[in-house]
Amino acid sequence: MTALPTQPGQLRPLDHATGRTKSRALRRCRETLITASLIICGLFSILTTFAIIGVLLEETRRFFTMPDVSMREFFLTATWQPLLGAEKHFGIWPLVCGTMLVTGVAALLALPLGLITAIYLSEYAPERLRGFLKPVLEILAGIPTVVYGFFALTVITPTLQRAGVAVDSYNALSAGLAVGIMTLPIVCSLSEDALRAVPRTLREGAFACGGTRLDVSLRVVLPAALSGVIASFLLAIARSIGETMIVALAAGGLAQLTLDPRDQVQTMTGYMVQIFLGDASAAGVEYRSSYAVAFMLFAMTLVVTLVGYRIMKRFREEYQ
Repeated sequence: MTALPTQPGQLRPLDHATGRTKSRALRRCRETLITASLIICGLFSILTTFAIIGVLLEETRRFFTMPDVSMREFFLTATWQPLLGAEKHFGIWPLVCGTMLVTGVAALLALPLGLITAIYLSEYAPERLRGFLKPVLEILAGIPTVVYGFFALTVITPTLQRAGVAVDSYNALSAGLAVGIMTLPIVCSLSEDALRAVPRTLREGAFACGGTRLDVSLRVVLPAALSGVIASFLLAIARSIGETMIVALAAGGLAQLTLDPRDQVQTMTGYMVQIFLGDASAAGVEYRSSYAVAFMLFAMTLVVTLVGYRIMKRFREEYQ
């Protein structure tokens, strides 16, 4: 027998049970919808990735089946001349060399400077100064890359020439410095977040053992956050390898095998810009070659990511 309410507005026990049942059903429905939406987003990302890989594989296969193109020449020669003269050459290594040269210059600037800045912001800077400097650094990440390209042409290259560095108007050094400035916020922001995530108790324990602030920063905090720091390095390197507009504007268009950053070079992304913005026929070998270059670029980025993952996993296991 159901109890009647003793006061006006009081719900019966049956109404309480019904309300709880409806609430649980509504909560389960929301959780199911959220789970389904997350699964759909994950599947969409996976399908997009496999679609890109499929397009690159198919177009690369078509490139290697065209006349006067061979995998032997592509991987074992060092002459890249797809647009000059009647005899075309497709040796990928000048483009790989130009890409790695620009990436190397960018890494030499962005990685140490970004890490030093991150350590300062995390361990030394006052809170007010940190709150001002970090947003200013992150503004650099929002600047369009074409602006960095013009900055390299109009500021970095003339400055190097006035400093006595023998560089042409287009060179790998200026492009690499501009890419390094662009990737600096990535290294700084992610490394600083990883450093600040280290528990305060580790710092206090090191100070209690008589360590100085420098000892604590370099021998305790940095090793504990090393996996996050390496992740920021890898993201910056991958971003540098795939950069397009800066190298297209500032590095030049001469594909040559050189290790001198003062020389003009052509990167893999710069060549693809040249092809897609030029008059190359969509059925021609020049147009098809851009897909082979893109697949090579994808493979390089994948290798960097996998190697970095192994390194991060190793350091994470050591310091856990």
